[in-house]
Amino acid sequence: MTTRRIHAAPRRFWSPDDDAQLRARYPHEPTTAVAQALGRSVSATYGRAAALDLRKSDAYLASPDACRLRRGGDVGAATRFTPGQTPRNKGLRRPGWARGRMRETQFKTGTLNGRARQLLKPVGAERVSKDGYLERKVHNDVPAGVSREEANRLRQRRWRAVYLILWEASHGALPDGFAVCFTNGDKRDIRIDNLELVKRADLMQRNSIHHLPPELREAVQLLGRVNRQIRKRERHAEEPHHGPA
Repeated sequence: MTTRRIHAAPRRFWSPDDDAQLRARYPHEPTTAVAQALGRSVSATYGRAAALDLRKSDAYLASPDACRLRRGGDVGAATRFTPGQTPRNKGLRRPGWARGRMRETQFKTGTLNGRARQLLKPVGAERVSKDGYLERKVHNDVPAGVSREEANRLRQRRWRAVYLILWEASHGALPDGFAVCFTNGDKRDIRIDNLELVKRADLMQRNSIHHLPPELREAVQLLGRVNRQIRKRERHAEEPHHGPA
């Protein structure tokens, strides 16, 4: 097996004459012009100027060659869009467009494919939520023409608790400020006789720890203190520890 040698170009050092030209021209001319005159790259010219501590002059920085935005200079006015100006590509097809089967192969609004289609549940399907409530899918589609906020609201309400569906079928829409609860506390016992309508304020008071028996209230408070200590120790363990220098 033969190894191919790659010969790098010999390094070209800066001569005193090069440095003299750089000192004379760099502060007053564009760097690209100086680099071209010296036969150097722009990056090499910038590097050598930094090594020699050369800076552009104030006169050069104030000139158009410096390409700096100046207050009142109105740079770019000739190429700026004006109010009411029609874009040159208005009404033209986007780049890459061509006639053919493009319309046939485009995704249609509301079309599901791949994994999303496999996971789609039909209307009427049921599931158990993370809170333990039985839910039923009530719709799949979002009507065309609705706002984005309304579309998001409809998507979030594709699934509805079965006990709420049962309650509203018997008593109508749920009034504002009220909630439906299970009389015996069993979320799986979905019967109209096991549902009651209560004010949310009363529900909050009912779920308060102060209405628990003394023994259970003390146990809940003790559990809270234990959990707080555990989280405190976990945060302390995650913090970096710096030893003595």
